[in-house]
Amino acid sequence: MEDEKIIDLYWDRSEQAIEETQKKYGQYCLYIANQVLHSSEDAEECVNDAYLGAWNAIPPERPSNLRHFIGCITRRMALNKLDYLNAKKRSADIVSIDEFYECIPNGKAVPEHDETLKKALNDFLSRLDKRTRIIFMRRYWYCCSIKEISDSMEISENNIKVILHRTRNKLKKYLEKEHIL
Repeated sequence: MEDEKIIDLYWDRSEQAIEETQKKYGQYCLYIANQVLHSSEDAEECVNDAYLGAWNAIPPERPSNLRHFIGCITRRMALNKLDYLNAKKRSADIVSIDEFYECIPNGKAVPEHDETLKKALNDFLSRLDKRTRIIFMRRYWYCCSIKEISDSMEISENNIKVILHRTRNKLKKYLEKEHIL
């Protein structure tokens, strides 16, 4: 089913909207949640929470990209669950998110909620070469480990770390130059 029709189902408050979302984006959402949580049970719980989040957000919001919209909700749910599970102990996955937020001048803005920051990030990412953009997104959006990225792209872990470090520095300079936040 087309995204627009699924969104119409949400607007009509039809429970079929959740079923159709699950059919179309269930595996995508599970992948996102599992990358953050590394637990299939917790990931499934987050995905179900994401469907509820979409139900509560549509309406009044009418997303232009349902895949991105449900992916953002799923990721946020998974990160909240990870924070809850690791209240006192910080894991390597959270470190990757912390690395990203160090690039943002005020360190607190959430790209999904700040349109200016979202546009600036999209502009920055569009200027990167394809390989760097993939590495950056896999690390900071999908929360893949350095090893996972290294193995899948056949690049040394050290090289991945260097690319990420340089890209974070470029991002920080770009956001400062653009007077973001």
